This record gives sequence, C-alpha cells and structure tokens, in this order.
Amino acid sequence: MDLSSVHHYRIDWIASFVAVAHHGSFSAAAKALYRSQPRVSSHVAALERLVGRRLVDRSVQPAILTPEGRGLLPHAEEIIRRLDLLAELADGTVCGTVRLGCYPSVAAYLYPRVVRALRATHPQVRLVLHEGPSIELGQRLTDGSVDLAVRPLHPLVNSDRVASQVLWREPLVAVFRDDHPLATASGVTLARTAALPVISIGESDDGHSRQYETNLAFANLGLQPVICERTNQPQTLISLVRHGLGVGVTNALAMTTADTSGVALVPISDANCERVVATWWRLGEVSPAVEAVRETLGKLPVPEWPWTSASRIPASATED
Repeated sequence: MDLSSVHHYRIDWIASFVAVAHHGSFSAAAKALYRSQPRVSSHVAALERLVGRRLVDRSVQPAILTPEGRGLLPHAEEIIRRLDLLAELADGTVCGTVRLGCYPSVAAYLYPRVVRALRATHPQVRLVLHEGPSIELGQRLTDGSVDLAVRPLHPLVNSDRVASQVLWREPLVAVFRDDHPLATASGVTLARTAALPVISIGESDDGHSRQYETNLAFANLGLQPVICERTNQPQTLISLVRHGLGVGVTNALAMTTADTSGVALVPISDANCERVVATWWRLGEVSPAVEAVRETLGKLPVPEWPWTSASRIPASATED
C-alpha cells in the first residue's frame, strides 16, 4: 500500500463532498454538518483541486454531481463508512450508521419497530432505510450498497458471499373483490384461483418472475394459471382486483400492511404455500453496529394473521 500521498486528503473535505451529494445543495450540507456554507464550499473546491476534476456542477440548482463526481462518490462514501467502523472499534461503543434494505411491506411492518427497539438498546446506532424490490435488495447487498437486507428467500440471491437467518414464515393469500362468490370462503385452493385470471407479484420483464413464491407454488402443483397482470406494489395489486381484473395471489404481509377496502383476503389452503422472510448480510464483514441491528431484528415479534399464527423459525436456522 502506497501511503505517500494519503496525507494530502483531508477527511473534512471528503465529508463535505459526500454531504453535498446526499443533500443536494451546499446550504443543506452545511446544515447537516453544522458548518458554514462557505466552509463546505471551500472543502469541496479543495478536493476538486487535489483530484484535478470538477466534482459538482454549480451552474444548476440544486447542485448536481458531474460524471467525475458520481464516479468518486462511492469511494468517498466507503471512506466515511470505514471511519465510522474505526470509531466504533476505538471506543468500544456500539455506534454507527447501518443501511437496512427492505421491500415495501416489510418496511411498513418492521422498520418502525426496529428503530424503536434500537433507541432503547443501542441509541448510538442510526438506521437508514433503503426500500426496493427483493431482486434489487439482493444486488444492493452483494455490491455493498446496503449493510443488511430483510427479504424473502426467493428469488434467490446469486452470490456465495451472503448468508441469511429466517425471521418468519407467512402464508400466501388470495385477494378477491368483496362481491366475488369466494370472498367469504375460509380458504381456497390454488386450483380454484388458477381457473380465474390471476394477478401475481413480480414484473413481466424482470426475468425472475418464475422464482417468486406464488409462481413456484403454482408450478409445484402442476398448475398453469393465466397471469393477466404482475406488480410488486401491494396497493396496485389491490386496485387491480378492486376493478375486477382478476384474483390476486400474493404474500399475507403485503396485504395486511395495505388498504384492503373493497377486497377480501382468503388464505390459500394448499400445504407449503408460504413466503419465508429472512435477514441477509455479507459474510466476512464484522461490524458491531450491523450485528446489533441483526440481533434486534431477530428478537422482534413476527407478524400475525387473523386466521392463523405465524411461526418463528429457531434463530439457529441459517442458510447461506
């Protein structure tokens, strides 16, 4: 490692650059860093002189990063993240910023609970939410964009650098318009839903739709339903059902965290029709803050459903 030129780079220059990138303006960055705006501007200018590139386009409002600035940002963010980790290890206090990836229904259910729990047990740990589809969360985890992810086991994460710990199992449900003859049923088989136009989760062009639990459940029973629509947004699925376009088949949590007026939720009665939700992390990276969040997630109550009780998997059950 060549350390001869490292002393030219000042941490406050890098911090100011990252703050401007995250907050979109010099004034907002100054407020976040408790510095004056001229000081933040001078820091970024000094960093630009040192690297010999314009990093921020000041000709537009709000200020945006130049292509060179966008290229430098991930490296600057990694420096700040590593310094946070160094500070944790230096004083023994569990502190730092942990980026948690969640898909929408898990974010609605789980994120407020984990934030409140951390305030009581690890007040120096700051959690930052990154929402996205399950496929995207897996990619963000492997490329380092998030530190932890809460996502289903399916679709699979295509990496041997990650591990998972199951949090809960949740049933699949059929979503009928409330005037449908099956809306009052206590349960329904996938075969009954396959006889109707089906609205499923996933996206038609994402290349992974067959890996989602609903599609796997149909395939395991040898069923080939007519999938009339696909969406990753629970409220969109409900709206499609409400307008009479088909029967929805999705995971229970997505529906119980959404506005279900005008529709009825009916459990799928076939065996093993479920979604398994887990915490995911990268192997080989040790951070007390990440470990604190992971432990806190494992202790939170699992979701409950009106027609059954969710079962927690023992904490020792892990999957790589």
